[in-house]
Amino acid sequence: PNFFTLMNLLSGFFSLIQTAAGNLEAAAWLVVLAAFFDLLDGMMARLVGASGEFGVELDSLSDVVSFGVAPSFLLYQFGLAHLGPMWGGLLASLPALFGAVRLARFNAAADTEEKSAEFSGLPIPAQAGTVVVFILTFVDRPWFDVLARPQLSVLITLVVALSTLMVAPVSFPALPHPNPQNLRRYRNRFLLFALAVLLGVVFQEEGLLASAIVYLGWCIGRALSWAFRVATYDADLDGEDAPPDS
Repeated sequence: PNFFTLMNLLSGFFSLIQTAAGNLEAAAWLVVLAAFFDLLDGMMARLVGASGEFGVELDSLSDVVSFGVAPSFLLYQFGLAHLGPMWGGLLASLPALFGAVRLARFNAAADTEEKSAEFSGLPIPAQAGTVVVFILTFVDRPWFDVLARPQLSVLITLVVALSTLMVAPVSFPALPHPNPQNLRRYRNRFLLFALAVLLGVVFQEEGLLASAIVYLGWCIGRALSWAFRVATYDADLDGEDAPPDS
């Protein structure tokens, strides 16, 4: 498993090199390759029953580079550099900074919390994947001019939103290990994942970007709906004793 973890880190490093050379599309695909190695590392760990603190820490260090620093540098070169090295650099650094916080919090909670089918906060690979499909969709498109105010505003909004979601107390459904029990219990999740893959095959980057937007929008909408229900419920009980926890 540690070999695949290091390949994840190596892919992230080469992504940085390609970004510095101006090959943004190649750099984005190298982040995808890093995600593939990240998936293999988890599968191999389960297969051989190898899990330990060393592997967890090495995996997090690799993820910070491949899914935090590499996407941040991609975003800077893709368009945020037009804001200047100060403001553009600060905005571009957000995925790396918030991603590091998210991984540290996840590792700290891993020893005290049971495994759940939900993530608290957007996982850093999902953030990186959204950044990658966004860049692959709009890079080298003449009609998407990052120098134009509307497009640059979209890019800034994307960076701030994804970074905030990584540390926000928003629940994101996870895709469990595909064993027979999970396939029955989380059938809808696997069906939706298969649909997202199909959209990616048919419509390529646009299909994956649409899937990512729907996923993020649904999770945010669910959190806002829950917050509204709680606020309304509390208002209705003004002056009364709060109900016991269920």
